[in-house]
Amino acid sequence: MAQIKIYGLDERLNPIKKNLSEVIHSCIVDAFQLPPDKKFHRFFPMPKEDFIFANGRSDAYTIIEISIFEGRSAAAKKQLISLLFQRISETTGILPNDLEITIFETPKNNWGIRGVPADELQLDYKVNV
Repeated sequence: MAQIKIYGLDERLNPIKKNLSEVIHSCIVDAFQLPPDKKFHRFFPMPKEDFIFANGRSDAYTIIEISIFEGRSAAAKKQLISLLFQRISETTGILPNDLEITIFETPKNNWGIRGVPADELQLDYKVNV
C-alpha cells in the first residue's frame, strides 16, 4: 500500500490532477510491484498565500509525499524517485527543480486498515521488493 499526498499551487495543480495521478500511479506500480487497483491519492491545491516555497522554484513547484509500509529495498525506492522525476517531467512539464518527493516508511503495525492493524492483514502483493 502507498498513500500519496500531492501539494501545489491550485492554479497549476488543478488542471493536471488526473494526468499527474495516472503518472504517479504508474511509477508506484512499476517500482513497488503494487497491483494496479491499489491507488490512494489526495490532492492539496493551495492558494499562493498558503503555499510558500524557496526562491529558485517556479509556480509549478510540487511536493509529493508517499507513505508506505516498511520493507521496500533502497533500490526500489530509488527507482521510484527516478521514475517520478522522469515521467512527471515528460508528461506534465514539471521540471525536476520544481518537484520534491518524500517517502515516509512505517512498520505495518502502525497502520490501521479494514478494521485491523496492517501487520494482521493478508496482502495479495509483496512488500519486500
